[in-house]
Amino acid sequence: MTSHDVGGAHHFDDSYGRGTTPFSAASPFDRDTNTFDTSGFAPVPVDEPVERRPFRWTGSADLGLLVLRVALGGVFLGHGAQKVFGVFGGPGIDGFAAELEALGYRSAGVFAWVVGITELAGGGLLVLGLFTPLAAAGVLGVMANVVAIRYGGQLIPPDGARRFLNPDGVEQQVAYAAMAFALLFAGPGRASLDNNRPWFRRPLLSGILCFLLTAGATATTLLLFR
Repeated sequence: MTSHDVGGAHHFDDSYGRGTTPFSAASPFDRDTNTFDTSGFAPVPVDEPVERRPFRWTGSADLGLLVLRVALGGVFLGHGAQKVFGVFGGPGIDGFAAELEALGYRSAGVFAWVVGITELAGGGLLVLGLFTPLAAAGVLGVMANVVAIRYGGQLIPPDGARRFLNPDGVEQQVAYAAMAFALLFAGPGRASLDNNRPWFRRPLLSGILCFLLTAGATATTLLLFR
């Protein structure tokens, strides 16, 4: 079978190795010229540029990440607007600061702004798919604070899973945190403004850096404001 039959770069000589010696008449080696017969090889041009395939839309991972981003970002965009602007029946900054003060936070007014802006900006950026690792880290940090407060600082509370699953539990916050964690390391998908940016091409590295950032910010928050 020749290269013209299959469209490949060369063909294989089935007669090779059938002679009595490695360089017998059945071999492509020509004893008279001390060269190999390369007539069956088609030269491949080396000066032609290699075409790189562009990133393409896929109907699986990219679509799933788009839905995940818009769902989580939309929720936090609404929560942030409630806290900062008092819309959608929200408490506004003053009301939210009073809630934080009741929970035992110091400098509740400052912390109310920090949380409100983080939710508002993080939610909007997630919807757009812009600076996604940083936005997801912000949402994750906010949820980590909520879980820490609602769980009373106990890794395993006396009432166990009931505190997690009851109406005042943290299952919703844990679900939000898990969604943010997934976006932190999976990235935004190609249907985003982050597409082909440096942090988009290195999701693991950017995810680790932003995770360390939010872990430090969460610990600092609990130490300074509680």
